[in-house]
Amino acid sequence: MNSHDRVWQSLNHREPDHVPFDLGGTGLSTIHVTAYQNLRRYLDLPAVEPRIAFIAEQLVLVDDDLAERLQTDVRPVLPGVAAVFQYTFRDEGAYEAYTDEWGIGWHKPKDGGLYYDMYHHPLADANSLDELRAYPLPDPLDDGRFVALRSKAEAATSKGKCVVLAGPCAGIAEVYSWMRGYEQYYIDLALNQKYVAYMLDRLMEWKCVFWERALKEIGDLVDVVIEADDLGGQASSLMSPNTYRSLIQPRHKRLFSFIKAQAPVKLFYHTCGAVRALIPDLIDAGIDILNPVQISSPGMGLYELKREFGRDLVFWGGGADTQHVLGTATPEQVRVHAKRNIEALAPGGGFVFTAVHDIQANVPPENIMAMWEAWQTCGVRPHPPE
Repeated sequence: MNSHDRVWQSLNHREPDHVPFDLGGTGLSTIHVTAYQNLRRYLDLPAVEPRIAFIAEQLVLVDDDLAERLQTDVRPVLPGVAAVFQYTFRDEGAYEAYTDEWGIGWHKPKDGGLYYDMYHHPLADANSLDELRAYPLPDPLDDGRFVALRSKAEAATSKGKCVVLAGPCAGIAEVYSWMRGYEQYYIDLALNQKYVAYMLDRLMEWKCVFWERALKEIGDLVDVVIEADDLGGQASSLMSPNTYRSLIQPRHKRLFSFIKAQAPVKLFYHTCGAVRALIPDLIDAGIDILNPVQISSPGMGLYELKREFGRDLVFWGGGADTQHVLGTATPEQVRVHAKRNIEALAPGGGFVFTAVHDIQANVPPENIMAMWEAWQTCGVRPHPPE
């Protein structure tokens, strides 16, 4: 059974010979550049110039030698940068800064900064629908986004890997919240719902245009496509189920059904946090895969999630807690932790093993390998009983 078969079995809720493993197959399951360089040194792999694929979070594209060493089953295909846009980094005193193609400003402290944070929201001061209508969005059909998509997908399929196609930006709700600023976004959810509805419709249509062309070009090679909005915080969802159902879910349904009409793909949906209350609505919206399965949040216990939603959802994540375990525990504690999570999620398929979100800068290579060793040892069928 090759990697593609292994992942596809699990995505269709059949138990493969071994739980699939992902590191670097998506932008939600990769690794910070600092931890990546440390891991390469630990494994005695040659020094390389890291390829930063996700600038704000400083996340890398995992090189083939490390992917093969760790027997990863998934390869990412990322849209290119729009041909009319170029990232330009500015010196702003204590910060290095840039503005993305949506007009959102990001900056990172020069002294010890690990990530870029948002500091400018171009729609923060908009006070009318006319101002929202007047704001120009990037071109979803810019040819730069589609350069080399097919060759990248063919390279992955030639190695028998599962192909995951990323979108050109975050999800519709998340992009709006970034353009508006979080404070104003949550005010809008409560008081300016016509603004939210207008912008979500506009962003949904923008995405449909992109996905139609992308899947027309490589839909025959793609297994999974990614959409992502953060709907959960550490302790609860960031909005009530009623708010999600009234404003966001109708647009999700239209977007997700449109994507699936273009190609026989599985819909991977990323949302961090305590989203237990929203899971039934996300399933109804059309998601097939939930990531990152934030097990540190209330209501996100793995046995309970598997029991309640395991027939409808694939859990892509949940392998090891990046917040409270991977960066601070001993390797043996990591092994025990990862083994327990495999035992909860692996039976019956519907599980792709990876860390809970991206591996952060503080995670030592010994702990990454302890997580991997637990997967290698415990991910083989049959699995211990619950």
